[in-house]
Amino acid sequence: MPDRVFFACGACHILAYAFPERHGQPGQEALWIRPIPGHTGNHIVVATDAWVFDDHGYTDRARYVAHTWRRARLAWPGWDAMLVSLPRDVLVSKAKSTGFAGLRLREPGQFLHDALPRACRLLDRFPAPDAAQCCPGYAASSTNGYGPSNAST
Repeated sequence: MPDRVFFACGACHILAYAFPERHGQPGQEALWIRPIPGHTGNHIVVATDAWVFDDHGYTDRARYVAHTWRRARLAWPGWDAMLVSLPRDVLVSKAKSTGFAGLRLREPGQFLHDALPRACRLLDRFPAPDAAQCCPGYAASSTNGYGPSNAST
């Protein structure tokens, strides 16, 4: 399957694990979008206070959250989620991930092919984050699908 689908639907945690190797900077963390009980829509991203990175690239954090919540609520009325910070080592450990209620992640080698080298190759397509990419106006001019939104979170 294409990289964007693979890292959006099942291997997002591997991409979040690989990100610091290529573009790590202070203030970044892996965030789990953990739906409230009874709902689906888990996703793991890398984030700072200003931006979020996932398979789409960089997006202004406030716009990303607004867009994600709005889209999920269209599909699943009443959907809501929490943002949970995850230690990096949890992202590649099935055993450690089960220590977080509702989380059970596959290890890189549990995919058909080891997912970690594939994540590194995808990250090679993206530059390191900088102010020009991650400022509030960046998402509005990007083509990543997370443009301006007036939706509340």
